[in-house]
Amino acid sequence: MSSILDQDIKYIAGVGPSRQQMLNKELGIMSVGDLIEYYPYKYVDRSKVYTINELTTDMPFVQIRGKILSYETFDMGIKKKRLVAHFSDGTGVIDLVWFSGVQYIIKSYKVNREYIVFGRPGIFNNRFQISHPDIDDVNSMTLDDMGLQPHYHTTEKMKKAGMTSRSIERIMKGMLQKLLPLRETLPDFIVKKHHFISRDEAIRCIHYPHNQYEMQHARERLKFEELFYVQLNIVRYVANNRKKYKGYLMPKVGKAFHEFYHNNLPFELTGAQKRVMHEIHKDMNTGRQMNRLIQGDVGSGKTLVALMAMLIAVDNGFQAVMMAPTEILAEQHLATIQEFMKGMDVRVELLTGIVKGKKRTEILDGLANGDVKILVGTHAVIEDTVVFGNLGIAVIDEQHRFGVAQRAKLWGKNDNPPHILVMTATPIPRTLAMTLYGDLDVSVIDELPPGRKPIQTLHKYDNQKTSLYEGIRREVAKGRQVYVVFPLIKESEKMDLQNLEDGFRDLQAVFPTYKMSKVHGKMKSAEKEAEMQAFVRGETQMLVATTVIEVGVNVPNASVMVIMEAQRFGLSQLHQLRGRVGRGADQSYCILVSGYEISSETRKRLDIMCQTNDGFRIAEADLKLRGPGDLEGTQQSGMAFDLKIANIATDGQLVQMARDEAQEIIAKDPDCNLPEHAILWNRLAELRKSSIDWGAIS
Repeated sequence: MSSILDQDIKYIAGVGPSRQQMLNKELGIMSVGDLIEYYPYKYVDRSKVYTINELTTDMPFVQIRGKILSYETFDMGIKKKRLVAHFSDGTGVIDLVWFSGVQYIIKSYKVNREYIVFGRPGIFNNRFQISHPDIDDVNSMTLDDMGLQPHYHTTEKMKKAGMTSRSIERIMKGMLQKLLPLRETLPDFIVKKHHFISRDEAIRCIHYPHNQYEMQHARERLKFEELFYVQLNIVRYVANNRKKYKGYLMPKVGKAFHEFYHNNLPFELTGAQKRVMHEIHKDMNTGRQMNRLIQGDVGSGKTLVALMAMLIAVDNGFQAVMMAPTEILAEQHLATIQEFMKGMDVRVELLTGIVKGKKRTEILDGLANGDVKILVGTHAVIEDTVVFGNLGIAVIDEQHRFGVAQRAKLWGKNDNPPHILVMTATPIPRTLAMTLYGDLDVSVIDELPPGRKPIQTLHKYDNQKTSLYEGIRREVAKGRQVYVVFPLIKESEKMDLQNLEDGFRDLQAVFPTYKMSKVHGKMKSAEKEAEMQAFVRGETQMLVATTVIEVGVNVPNASVMVIMEAQRFGLSQLHQLRGRVGRGADQSYCILVSGYEISSETRKRLDIMCQTNDGFRIAEADLKLRGPGDLEGTQQSGMAFDLKIANIATDGQLVQMARDEAQEIIAKDPDCNLPEHAILWNRLAELRKSSIDWGAIS
């Protein structure tokens, strides 16, 4: 059967060489299998036939039955004509209008022959008309054609070449009529357990459902199957890795940890931090390699938990490394760790691209002989010249900013791969984390340390800047500091820089007595660092910047975050920026400034920001608004959400169901050799050859 599905689409009736090229290039459809999995994006009900005297302009699509009475053509300029067919069903007359293909229409549709006409009605010169309608001969229409009509996405190029949704539908229909029953791709026990229809029925019903009930059953079956094979691939990959890689045993909680916990811990750990710490220590004590993701909002105390995990490694005779995506963030982590470990006899060093000469040699020697216990750095830590005496744990901050190959290099830094702890301040909804980070166990720090006041978020329009400036003056008078952020979008970098420069001059004019720092991506590292450090030390009251400050600046004295042109930011980015304030005990504010004319989706985004500080609620909303492919983290990680029908944002229940089923199968059949599961491994092998980037998923 697979040979038929692999067959080139050029052999399908109605395709031919030019349409084959169009389908190849525009939609990536190469084979019969690709075509049957090109699913409709909507359906239009064609079960009812209206009479012309029943029509109203608020009807989306209608179907009428009658005859063409006559044709008229009107000149529309050089070589352009408008063709009008006067069409009647005996209750009235409607005009059918075309602006192209005039000769083809006149030749194809005869006067006084009966047709079914389908399209969207409008009014022109006080008469009903339908532009570019679908027309079918009454005798060629079957009951199937009178049900739900599928609509397929096409590109502008396809439409210009006359290849519309209807063209695809006709090709699909002809092909499905000739196609033999499709073989099953799920085991019988899964189909029966969840009361799914067969794959063959699902494919036929997704393209030509007779009613909503059939269409829903087809969608559920096909969505589950798609999600199930993604999850099965991930779960099998994880199981194989656990068998293959032994983890370093770290049972001892010793001197360094106890000294830190009893003498240096600045505050009582939150319940969430204790729970996550317990999960990490359990992992480090099982003899298998830890791969764990810590999710938590900005300021929830992830770095503190990571440090305690690194100290357990040190107590067991191992070294630890923390890798951050930028020099600023690496320096921030070093400063935090050094502050936490004041007075402790544990050597901590920083390694970034700017550490050179004698200092670099000293650090590399200290790593090789085991003197350096904790290394903090950028991707410089994975260079071949960096050799560890005995690396036991690697902490990766903001994982999505590192490529798969970069992360894999850490695995080669000891005989066995070190334990891996990944931190992200971008809260990820559970169903997405299950897929995007499917090979990681997930821990969530969902409490903020005591004494933190929730940040107040307000939305102001451009014409309300006077009250905004008054609020800034009040906060600065109390000795507080302020961030003002301008958007940075790479495609219009010059314009963005100009916006920042103009904004900086405007703010200088409004606040002539304030000292201001200015930071953007075009500045040299040293210059940028000097400006940021001036703000960190409190020498400047205002930091005017692009989004380069999204991660890596911790100034507890800063209490106001102003985000200009907030409509140009995504929810996740707005939430990250807001997290720069509220790091001290004082009340902090985030002001979102936008123009008055914004889309309803943008208004929703800004409203969500004003309603909640909960990063997980914001991530759920972001996922629903934008879909998984656009979320920060999914693109950079190489995650290929090439799902044809399922949607991680809205099909959370099916994701969970698929995951549970996959885990049950691997638990029962860890070596993947039970005969009742053969269908699964064969199908997985087929899918691995397809367009889905399975390697990136895991």
